[in-house]
Amino acid sequence: MAVIEVNFFSNSLKRMVPFQMILPVGKRYSKPGDTDGPFKTIYLLHGLRGNYKDWVVYTEIQYLAEKSNLAVVMPSGENSCYVEQLIPDNDFGEYVGHELVEITRKMFPLSDKREDTFIGGLSMGGFGALRNGFKYAENFSKIVALSAALHFFESPLEKPIENIYHEERVFGDRGIALLSDKNPRVAFENLRKNDIGIPEIYMACGLQDSLLWANQSFKDFLVENGAKVNYEETEGEHNWTFWNSQIPQFIKWLF
Repeated sequence: MAVIEVNFFSNSLKRMVPFQMILPVGKRYSKPGDTDGPFKTIYLLHGLRGNYKDWVVYTEIQYLAEKSNLAVVMPSGENSCYVEQLIPDNDFGEYVGHELVEITRKMFPLSDKREDTFIGGLSMGGFGALRNGFKYAENFSKIVALSAALHFFESPLEKPIENIYHEERVFGDRGIALLSDKNPRVAFENLRKNDIGIPEIYMACGLQDSLLWANQSFKDFLVENGAKVNYEETEGEHNWTFWNSQIPQFIKWLF
């Protein structure tokens, strides 16, 4: 098992950026058939006000990834929602959806097959996983979204939204953003128009989470439009206790 930190120059972001990598080489928990690659891989996105170290610091992802022979790539998304920003040189969608996949496959023994490549995240990262999992679906066969921060787009336009972190600084005018592919519904509809298969989706949200209604609303939209969705609601709030409880579940689902 290796935990690696990499800094490289991103053409999408026009600066040096970090990511952390879990690579299950030389495993302690080996079993017959284990290999040192090419590995199935999940690109795992952190939440608001977090960074690329959150998953390793707050969860058991390292142990569980090693047990499952799963490589994990954890980029830093700042507070971007993993979409194109209003200021130039901040295309976080292109970064996590395409560039990071390309560069990590060159650096590490990762599978280059779509069926072995996944994207996931929690809260803001859950939103980013859904939007970019649809927009860059040629790269991802499965999407994991925990407590996804979908409130900005799932709330009716005429209804004031809970402004958690000045979302308009990321998305711009809400009426315009709703019609753009920053909206996961639009990204999904665009995907349906081409020949790329719709990724399978795992969504989970705690029953005491203030974002539960938005996750229910988006799940209903996906199911009504033919997506294959594994949806879980259990006791829990918007916190690491709930997200930790979901990691074994979604890893099992990935395989």
